[in-house]
Amino acid sequence: MFDIIREMSNFRVKLKCYMVELYLSNLRDLLLPPHEEIKELEIKEQAGKVVVQGATEVEIVSVAQCEEIFVDGLSRRKTRATQMNSESSRSHLIFSIVIDTANINTGVRNVGKLTFVDLAGSEKSSKTGVDKQGQEEANAINMSLTALGNVIQALSEGAKFIPYRNHVLTKLMKDSLGGTAKTLMFVNCSPSVYNESEMKNSLDYASRVKKIKNTVAKNTETKETLKLKKCISDFEMQMDQMKELLMNSDQSDAWRALEAKFIDQYEG
Repeated sequence: MFDIIREMSNFRVKLKCYMVELYLSNLRDLLLPPHEEIKELEIKEQAGKVVVQGATEVEIVSVAQCEEIFVDGLSRRKTRATQMNSESSRSHLIFSIVIDTANINTGVRNVGKLTFVDLAGSEKSSKTGVDKQGQEEANAINMSLTALGNVIQALSEGAKFIPYRNHVLTKLMKDSLGGTAKTLMFVNCSPSVYNESEMKNSLDYASRVKKIKNTVAKNTETKETLKLKKCISDFEMQMDQMKELLMNSDQSDAWRALEAKFIDQYEG
C-alpha cells in the first residue's frame, strides 16, 4: 500500500486507523490512550461508509508504526483461558484503515477503507468448560454470529431487505459485506475429528460468503452526494431512536407487526 502511495504524485493521501472490539453487546475502543476518559461509541454511516463515532483515530505514516498500533490494540482485547484455548478471544475485533485521497489537479476526493475483522470462535460449552461469565460471553458471541449468518444468507440469495440493523456486529460490518465492498474470508480449520462440528459450521459460513455478488466501485464524493447521504444517515438514526422508544413502550407489539409488514412488502 505504501509503495502504491509513493507513486501517486498527483494525489494528497492521508491514512488513519481505528481499532474496536465488540465484547458482549458493548463496543470498546482499543486505541484509547490510557489516561483518557472512556467515550460512548456510536455506529453511523457517512458517504456509504460505516463510521464508529467517538473511536480514537491514529494517523499512519509507516508500515512499522501501523504494526505497533495493531499490536498495542491487540494486547487490550478481551481473552479467556478455556479447555480448548489458553487465550481464547471473547470479542469480535475490527481494525480499519481509512484511505483518504484528493486529486491535486481536479480536487476530486475519494475515500476508501480496508477493514480487518477477526471473529470470535463459537465453541460448545461442554468442550470449553467455562464459568458463568464465560457462558455469558459465549451466548453473546453465538447471538452475534447468528445475526451475521442471517445477513450473509440474505446477501447470498440477493434479497431486497438485508437485516443489518438486527445486531451491532452486522451494523459494524455493513460496508465490509454489501454495497461496493470486496470481501475476502479466511477460515481456520482444525484437522482433529474432535472439532469436526465447529469446522463444518465455519466452512458453511465461508461457502455462503462466496455466493455474495457485489459491484466493486470507487466512493467518489461531491458536495451534493455528501449532503444527500448525510440526510439519509440522519433519517436512519432518527428511525432507530423512534424504534427504541416504541420497543420500550406499550406499543412494542404494534411496532413489530408494522415492521414485519414493511419487510414483506419490500421483499415482495
